[in-house]
Amino acid sequence: MGIPNLQLNAEGRLKHFLTIDGFSRELLTEILDVAESFTGASKDTVKKVPLLRGKVICNLFFETSPRTRTSFEVAAKRLSADVLNLEIDSSAATLLDTLRNLEAMHLDMFVVRHQDSGAAHFIARHAAPRVSVINAGDGRHSHPTQAMLDMLTIRHHKGDFTGLRIAIVGDILHSRVARSQILALNSLGTSEVRLIAPRTLLPADARTLGVHLFHDLEQGIRDVDAIIILPLRKEWMRGTLLPSEQEYSRLYGLTEEKLKAAKEDAIVMHPGPINRGVELDSQVADGPSSVILQQVSFGIAIRMAVMSMAMGSKGAARR
Repeated sequence: MGIPNLQLNAEGRLKHFLTIDGFSRELLTEILDVAESFTGASKDTVKKVPLLRGKVICNLFFETSPRTRTSFEVAAKRLSADVLNLEIDSSAATLLDTLRNLEAMHLDMFVVRHQDSGAAHFIARHAAPRVSVINAGDGRHSHPTQAMLDMLTIRHHKGDFTGLRIAIVGDILHSRVARSQILALNSLGTSEVRLIAPRTLLPADARTLGVHLFHDLEQGIRDVDAIIILPLRKEWMRGTLLPSEQEYSRLYGLTEEKLKAAKEDAIVMHPGPINRGVELDSQVADGPSSVILQQVSFGIAIRMAVMSMAMGSKGAARR
């Protein structure tokens, strides 16, 4: 059974959310629509809805990420679920043994983050039929909820994806976020997806991904509607892939002056954490084009949508 089928139940509804690969435009749009119904929850006096009352969701993190774990935790609690947070040393036990022990506690959903690609798929294939699995990031492979919160942010500001030019800047090679973003943008009908990076930070198969490649930042962001900046991990800056942090900043760091090449109403996005002064200047990160903090808010709505849909409560009926 292929990955897309693994993610759907017998009725073709969402069961797991492991990757965007193979999902239709209609299903991605449905996720965005359900998430949009939750976007006002943080402003309500009572922030909870009872959709997952009585359910137990386990944040199973083999790789530390306080921002992602907290976002999932807040989303689950706003759906009235009980939450168990576990950070596990991946060398302490096999993945299957860990799964079986947790299943014995009668948990309903696992939110899995793991340093190895395919870990969330492995758990989904071996989990009990009543259990749903959400991928919170696996190796260099996929980070589907991050991509979808980015899609919700873009749609909120730009409307329909048709006609949009979107640029993704930075370390494409090692980024699970970028891979998921590219799949989502193409599935949603984006007119042009641009990747902007040094040749050493582009995957070998970049030209097969349905994108246009650029090695010059200002050329790449010219007349785009949105710019997604990716984090640059310190370990790669110390390696042979980049000459220096300063050189990367000079060529690919987004400044107010370089931003002028984009459309006047272009938005600037970043999944965090930001290396200020390297990936982008503080004037841009905190300026009028930045929607970075809004991405955080939309992340909760997307995770509420995916959780509720996977648990069979996709209606997102508000009070």
